[in-house]
Amino acid sequence: MTTKIALVTGASAGIGEAIARALLDEGWTVYAAARRVDRMAGLADRGAHVLGMDVTDDASMTAGVQRILDECGRIDALVNNAGYGSYGALEEVPMDEARRQFEVNVFGLARLTQLVTPTMRAQHSGRIVNISSMAAHIYEPLGSWYHATKFAVNGLSDSLRLELKPFGIDVVTVQPGGIKSEWAGISADSLEQRSGHGPYATQARTLATMLRGSDANSSEPEVVARAVVAACTAKRPRSKYTIGMGAKPLVAARRVLPDRAMDALLSAAFDQAPKLVERRAKRDAS
Repeated sequence: MTTKIALVTGASAGIGEAIARALLDEGWTVYAAARRVDRMAGLADRGAHVLGMDVTDDASMTAGVQRILDECGRIDALVNNAGYGSYGALEEVPMDEARRQFEVNVFGLARLTQLVTPTMRAQHSGRIVNISSMAAHIYEPLGSWYHATKFAVNGLSDSLRLELKPFGIDVVTVQPGGIKSEWAGISADSLEQRSGHGPYATQARTLATMLRGSDANSSEPEVVARAVVAACTAKRPRSKYTIGMGAKPLVAARRVLPDRAMDALLSAAFDQAPKLVERRAKRDAS
């Protein structure tokens, strides 16, 4: 084999698009999957095969994987990138939305892993790269469902790494920090919709301000793409790649600080963030 085959989900924008482009640049055959097929025209122009895929729809996932196997006969890397941030007070988030957050961020990832594993076992090779987050180690008010999914992705990935090692399959978790994308704006919109009025409104306004101002101090999506390329190509990839703005210091702090100290650190950051965003806006306007 001179060309490796990769399936990248959530490839219509942001991190997923950057990953697909980086793998194409490395000479991989890339199947770029997302619901918004029209937004992947640029990837198609660069040589990617685009797939309409919804990770909450089993039929679309099954058909997508089968198409790759029919056309290529193998899959060398699955990059589970599809996901979103659902924010709001736990009291106010409908359970249907909580279930959807898990369907997209966890169960879709798990189902695609189920679908590619038999082929990778037969090959006795393969990489499963799960895009998690530094949110798997820290926490914030009004983000309980999102953080719960990322904790789940890390736990699933750690168990799966040992489970699939005897079959020559490597499981890697990539844990980005702040990354410039449309993710923050979408998360802020969901937060304000659910908790922008009522008992949690003050917290919601603060966190929405933080989310919308986060791009100014965030890393480019290409930082994640480089980590994914390393995870897919290294002879012995790391089990976890922690990259992007703020990720390493916050993950390290969580390892060593007791809960009360970590609560104080995160609360202080939460309290100061709106002031920092306001000062930054005034500076940029001057």
